[in-house]
Formats: sequence, structure tokens, C-alpha cells
Amino acid sequence: MASVAPESRTSRTVRSGLRTLLRCLKRGLAVFGALVIVYWLTLEYSVVVSTSMQPTLQGLDVDSGDRVITEKISYWFRQPRRWEVIMFTTPSGERRMKRVIGLPGETVRMPEPGKLSIDGNRIELPATLNVRYLRFGNLMDGKPVPCGDGYYLLGDDLKDSDDSRFNGPTPAKDVKGRAWLIVGPRARAGFVK
Repeated sequence: MASVAPESRTSRTVRSGLRTLLRCLKRGLAVFGALVIVYWLTLEYSVVVSTSMQPTLQGLDVDSGDRVITEKISYWFRQPRRWEVIMFTTPSGERRMKRVIGLPGETVRMPEPGKLSIDGNRIELPATLNVRYLRFGNLMDGKPVPCGDGYYLLGDDLKDSDDSRFNGPTPAKDVKGRAWLIVGPRARAGFVK
């Protein structure tokens, strides 16, 4: 009969350490996976590559553009509000950010250059919003444009904005979230106004 040497104390310690390490690794990966799922469901990171939202959001390309976090949670509980900057998907699948002007069921009109009215009532831009909206596209003739079930969206730099003046209102189903936080470059970091 062959005899088996007793397991050494060092060998038991190594195996026990490996089991502990594997348990920690397993738990760490589970936490990481949960964080990725939470991020994917609630936030989105993007880079501004167009001048259409200047001065609110700036950028010419991936290297110089604002890094923006879009949050998706608030629209689980409420609809977008007038003057919010939202992220939406175009029919071609491209993601864009524009400012909400008209809400579902309203009509948007520009009776004179730079002056907007909703359902026939003139609206004043917030004091923090330093833009001048121009009469182009479907606002050119001063007639009311119905929003239907969608949102009438305008860029802040209207000489360079492919927005609802040319594409019509954006359907509610295409709205992905609210542009919430500029995280870079550091000099421009802060909440989106």
C-alpha cells in the first residue's frame, strides 16, 4: 500500500488564497457588470462635432468637441420641457442635440425675424439663452407649423443648424435623453443650460 504524504501547510495556504482571490475577482466582475448595465440604461457619453449648438455646446470635430453626458432617467417620469437641450436620433440613425422649442400639440410660428410664438402667443427666450433665431425653412413664410405628436427643435447657431425648420418636428419616440453635463474640456465643464 502506497502512502500519501500529508499536504503541506504552504500548499493549503496557497489554495485558500487562490480561492479567496477568485471569489473577489468574481464579485468585482459582477459589480463592474452591474455598473455597465446601469450606465447603459441611464446615461450616454457623446462628443459634439458640429457648431450648430454654439455657444451652448461647442466643437468642430472629435478632438475639439465638448464631451457631454446625456441622462435618460428624467424622461422615464416626465416629457421634455421647452428650452431643454435633448439628444435624439435622426431617421438615418445619427445622434444629434438640439433645443426644444415646441411641444406636442402646439404650433410654432415666427411672425417676424427673431420672434417666436407658440399657439399664437409670443414667447420670450430665457435670459441665459443668448441666441437669435432666424427665419428659414418652414418658418420662412411666418405661417404656423404644427408639432403634431413631436417636438419642434432648433439649434442655437441657426446659420448652421439642420433642425425642425428643415426636417419637421422630431417624433417623441426618437428622443433619447436630456443633455445634462459637459465633462470636458475642463474649461467648459458644467451643466448644460
